[in-house]
Amino acid sequence: MPTDQLSDTFQALADPTRRALVARLTQGEASVQELARPFKMSLPAISKHLKVLEKSGLIMRRSEAQKRLCKLETRPIKDAVDWLERHRKLWEDRLDRLDEYLKELQQKEKERKK
Repeated sequence: MPTDQLSDTFQALADPTRRALVARLTQGEASVQELARPFKMSLPAISKHLKVLEKSGLIMRRSEAQKRLCKLETRPIKDAVDWLERHRKLWEDRLDRLDEYLKELQQKEKERKK
């Protein structure tokens, strides 16, 4: 079943190791070796995480001499943030209306008890 870009982005970011890799890449391009250094896992395991990030469009990989370099692609993250922001606004508006309604009910209850 085909997935959309937003689903791919959230799926890739669901893993804490991949989020850490993305966080590191916000500082700039890095080699696979540099990205793997802080983790207590094998290079093939890191490569699997990088493949997921690459497939989701969150990173681009390229070769330079003997190095495999990774670079963050920000567009999928921006799209996810935009989606979250639209939904945040929607739910804030709904919660504000609910709050107003509850205040009205409380006021009516106070008036009824008088």
